[in-house]
Amino acid sequence: MTHATASPRTLEPSLLRLAGLPYFLIAFIARLPFAMMVVGVLTVVVSARGSLSLGGLTSAAVGLGTACFGPLLGAAADRFGQRVVLVVLALANGAMLLLFTAVVYGAAADGFVLLAAVGIGATAPQVAPLSRSRLVTIIGERMPESRRDKTVSGTMAYESAADETVFVFGPFLVGILASAIAPWAPLVGAAVLTVVFVGAFALHPSGRHVSQDRDAHGRAPSAVSELFRPAVLIVVLGILGVGIFFGTMLTSLTSFMADRGAPEQAGLLYGVMGVGSALLALGVAWLPARFSMRARWLVFAGILLAGTLLLGFVDSPATMMVALAIMGIGIGPTLVTQYSFGAARSPRGRSATVMTMLGSGVVVGQSIGAAVAGEIAENLGTAAALVLPMVAALIAFAAGVANWFLSAEHPARRPVKG
Repeated sequence: MTHATASPRTLEPSLLRLAGLPYFLIAFIARLPFAMMVVGVLTVVVSARGSLSLGGLTSAAVGLGTACFGPLLGAAADRFGQRVVLVVLALANGAMLLLFTAVVYGAAADGFVLLAAVGIGATAPQVAPLSRSRLVTIIGERMPESRRDKTVSGTMAYESAADETVFVFGPFLVGILASAIAPWAPLVGAAVLTVVFVGAFALHPSGRHVSQDRDAHGRAPSAVSELFRPAVLIVVLGILGVGIFFGTMLTSLTSFMADRGAPEQAGLLYGVMGVGSALLALGVAWLPARFSMRARWLVFAGILLAGTLLLGFVDSPATMMVALAIMGIGIGPTLVTQYSFGAARSPRGRSATVMTMLGSGVVVGQSIGAAVAGEIAENLGTAAALVLPMVAALIAFAAGVANWFLSAEHPARRPVKG
């Protein structure tokens, strides 16, 4: 993911007062370790084991751990409250990052390296989706109904821009620490940030909340089966497509620039897409109400798809920048709209579960996309790898088409509690 600096001023002032400025600062920094993990794991494995292939598999293993356990941790947060779950995860993930570093530099077989990587993903505190859930809960329970839709839209815009900011700064921080100290330094740094800032995020007063939709025994009024309704699953599929796009685009772009002898400049070109994406994501909050969410998904996913189709014709960094700029117009608003649908369609008492399902979809998509694009670029060449972002954008657009019809039958509800 990408992008420019976000500001909490995007949010409704009343939400800023309700949550408090320190909340947004802590939640922002607490996202950094998650953004550092995949790149940090890849960096240390390639350095210590001398295998790019193992490095890619290890990064994918982190995503696998997140995919398998992320939604379960979200369900636990809905059941017991975020505080206890996040405190446990902060300590466990910090320990796993340090253990992984020791295993990589030790004499353990590669299988143990992959197992430790799964452990990192399995214990990763998904601050971003839990922050979304926490803020949506505040909006649903403490704001007038007439202001909820607009405030949720602004909140999702801010949260998406914040995500994209840390997913640019995280890898950048990994590069600085690895170059200035040692390849193991980013993972040790991520461990420290996890314990300190994820711990602070957990202990923030807003973390005490346990959904008021739960009964005395902790049961939600909605059945687990409601998580698997088509209206929810189509959003997960759409956001998976966005995640695949992120992974395939950066990897194929790196291959594109490597063919021109400048792979280190891939990040700079990627930033072209990031600027437009972040700015448009923040602007979603000001789109008119008559421009419905289902229409936004189709329009902006269509722009993203159109931008990817240009990849078949790029022949220089200049033309690549044009394609990336067009894609940037589409990707940010698409992501914001998908998260807004997730917030609106969360079954009562299960918002953290749905948000972690969506967050896991992005991470899993990135991991799969990067791994597949890397293999194709190495074996079939850059031109073949550049087809993959088109496929990913098509998945996001096709999900938007399906969502159009599902929305007609099942209109998105207002933000729900819990």
